[in-house]
Amino acid sequence: MNKSMWLSLVLLGAMLSVAYVWFVSGTTAPELDSSERLPGGEGSVSIKPFASFMLPPTNMAEADRPNFHAGKALARQPWIKAPTITDARDGLGPIYNARTCLACHLNGGRGVVPEQPDRMLVSGIVRLSIPGKNEHGEALPEPVYGGQFQSQSVALLHQLRGSAGIETTHDPKIVRPEGYVYIRWHEQNYTYPDGKTLRLQYPEIQIRNLGYGELHENVMTSLRNAPPIHGMGLLQGIAQSDIDALADPDDADANGISGRVNIVWDFSSKRAVPGRFGWKANSANIRDQVAGAFRGDVGIVNSVFPEQPCTSAQPACVHSPHGTDENGLELADPLLKLAVDFTRSLAVPKRRKPEHELVMAGRENFYSVGCAECHQPSFTTMANADFPHLSEQKIWPYTDLLLHDMGQALADNRPDFDASGSEWRTPPLWGVGLSKAVNGNNQLLHDGRARNVEEAIIWHGGEAQASRDKFAALSQANRKALIAFVRSL
Repeated sequence: MNKSMWLSLVLLGAMLSVAYVWFVSGTTAPELDSSERLPGGEGSVSIKPFASFMLPPTNMAEADRPNFHAGKALARQPWIKAPTITDARDGLGPIYNARTCLACHLNGGRGVVPEQPDRMLVSGIVRLSIPGKNEHGEALPEPVYGGQFQSQSVALLHQLRGSAGIETTHDPKIVRPEGYVYIRWHEQNYTYPDGKTLRLQYPEIQIRNLGYGELHENVMTSLRNAPPIHGMGLLQGIAQSDIDALADPDDADANGISGRVNIVWDFSSKRAVPGRFGWKANSANIRDQVAGAFRGDVGIVNSVFPEQPCTSAQPACVHSPHGTDENGLELADPLLKLAVDFTRSLAVPKRRKPEHELVMAGRENFYSVGCAECHQPSFTTMANADFPHLSEQKIWPYTDLLLHDMGQALADNRPDFDASGSEWRTPPLWGVGLSKAVNGNNQLLHDGRARNVEEAIIWHGGEAQASRDKFAALSQANRKALIAFVRSL
């Protein structure tokens, strides 16, 4: 075979491959909207050369940018043990998970769940609870360790020597960390109908060196990787009526999908409201989310969560010096507002190559297999005079912000307000293809088990089982196209 004939056959094969993708895909997707290039509306940004999700929206007024950057500095600020000569940054812990907000949300993106069994979990958390609910419908915390496991403490022995230092002392005045979390990974294979095999992994939580005795016999645990935080202000700007219109708790249309609203406690307004943030939509708004992270992750109390992260079973923690001011707070309201407004305004990245042939073919497949049934493509935000850059923006987050039963394979078996142990909020997809560039990893899903988009899709079960099976039945070329579309978002 001469060189020219060989090249002709290669080109023909490539053309047939693209044509096959288009033939199978059909025309189920709506016509491409020009606004899809800007998922975060007029404020969408390019992350190059920054490789960060911590950017202000392009449509933010110059007068608002100093406060944005002040909030960013506060999110990066490492907190220190009290007391110190300054009361602006002390009050760390006494038990905690991280010294800064962005120690978990790397560059504003995802955390890292360690792949090695001898590396401690540091940018994810473990939720704890026991069966039952409190008067607000919230899961009951584990009696000794509370609702979140904290693996760091301000004790000097812990700071210098970690678990080895703590285990050498029995001094009751020393604040011990609650213990140390490690992850053991298990593997299993999935075989596509065409015979291709995919190796999956799932985590097992291992808690070592418990500092305050055994866990409750009926304790429920859930590993949570830190999610990306860009676009939260736009998500909060979606009218609740638009979300409610997508809910179908009784599956009235008999399509196998029954999205539900999680009713949660709003700690700021002290009332029950629909939730929309967090892996199980267990948080009502950005203020609660940020204030809860300060208290639970860093040990910094504030007006929303004024109680230290210690339980009564941890007396050394309870009686340790705290960095509270005359109002009993370690984070004053003006500083909390800076952090909340910074988080609210984090910009969404622009699409990459949205009109590329492979991406367009994948877009057809995304709609045809039913991904858009839960990953609702677009909304228009409400008018917002206080934050004009978030006002009346057409956005493309690919989420309905509803709870869906994802099957037993993904279940943590831990209820959260009205969310069952197998229900999860549909996560937004915008920026998902930039995870590697921003965070150095592609760990997806609530516990970081999926190492890429393909694995995340294959883990879908429950209400998403039919769509997962349709994806699996596609040719390898069409699966590749769908993944390329998701990565372009």
